Amino acid sequence: MTMENPQVRGWIDAKTAAERLGVKPATLYAYVSRGVLRRKHAPDGRRSLFDAAQVEELARRGKPRRPPGPGELAIESAITALGADRPFYRGRDALAMAETRTFEDAATWLWTGRDEDPGAWRAREDGVAAAVAAQSGLPAGLLPLDRLQLIVTALAATDPLRHHLDPEGVTATGRALVAGLIEALPPAGGTPGTGRVAERLWGRLCPHPPEPGGLPRAFEAAMILLADHELAASTVAVRVAASVRADPYAVVASGLGVLSGPLHGGASYGAERLIAEVADPASASRALGERLRAGERVPGFGHGVYKSGDGRGTLLMGLIRSAAPGHERLAAAEAVLDEAARRRLPPPNIDFALATLGAVAGLVPGAGEAIFAVARTAGWLAHALEEYGRRGPLRPRAVYVGPPP
Repeated sequence: MTMENPQVRGWIDAKTAAERLGVKPATLYAYVSRGVLRRKHAPDGRRSLFDAAQVEELARRGKPRRPPGPGELAIESAITALGADRPFYRGRDALAMAETRTFEDAATWLWTGRDEDPGAWRAREDGVAAAVAAQSGLPAGLLPLDRLQLIVTALAATDPLRHHLDPEGVTATGRALVAGLIEALPPAGGTPGTGRVAERLWGRLCPHPPEPGGLPRAFEAAMILLADHELAASTVAVRVAASVRADPYAVVASGLGVLSGPLHGGASYGAERLIAEVADPASASRALGERLRAGERVPGFGHGVYKSGDGRGTLLMGLIRSAAPGHERLAAAEAVLDEAARRRLPPPNIDFALATLGAVAGLVPGAGEAIFAVARTAGWLAHALEEYGRRGPLRPRAVYVGPPP
């Protein structure tokens, strides 16, 4: 017969419980608020007592994860962890990667956890031709993100291997897909780039050729910083699509549809228009004031995860300042930042930095959305690979609050 340990029966005080779990007493009360531990008051009414059996079970299981909050869906993933102000891609600091690595490096690391890029980033010629033809009747001023949603469908229609969902097949499709998204966009002017992915995308979004270092480095850093961000709204849509075995093109199409929302990837376009309105510090005050008086959300400020500031935006703004000191459009962005600080708005985020990059580099309207979309394709396919390796579809359940059936 197994003898029960008398130490795990009844109720124990906070000091004993904290020592058993190896945590601070304040953490015990956090566990109580999250429903992990039960607590009651001692007879003297001054001390807290904790269920000894629960404490013992928690000590065996280890530190509990935070349960999902309202509107959250918890999914186990080994791709991206969110720190206090930045993401970590498979354990690597994304900000450190953005300073020295290429977008191809980041995408390959997200997909495989390896540094070696095993293949060429080359689009299918018939796919690009079909995607260009599909755009023939579109208005000339259409934003790049709207074009990308059409392009991905045309690329899919011409790829007979799109249903190969093994890891090698998906990564090969991913390289061709990213290249195709870029090459099917109309050139912004001059000769399109033919080098790395970031150089090619620059040629589709900027009428001026890239100069070595400087702003092109900031452009590539932006792509790396935006390559993934854990379970953002578009990534949840992507994972649901992949969980029912939608092909990689359909997965990316799902992500693009959600990304276009003004509270997601579309926020950079709102910040872009805000900066465009500013010619001097006085106009910065007017532009922000009009939005606030109308009850509008000021795009490019605040973040649902990084409450004390978005390190991605801080890094990108630093690269822009180093590359283009004294630029008039950078001065306009700085005026907006100063006015936002005076009005005690939340800190700026990556969307504002992306809009600043577009303004300073002279990118076409909506370029920030396109950079975001092409870059995030890497993360979407990383999450799709995880879902392809699982057995069943994602099926969230609703908490029904309507009339009784």
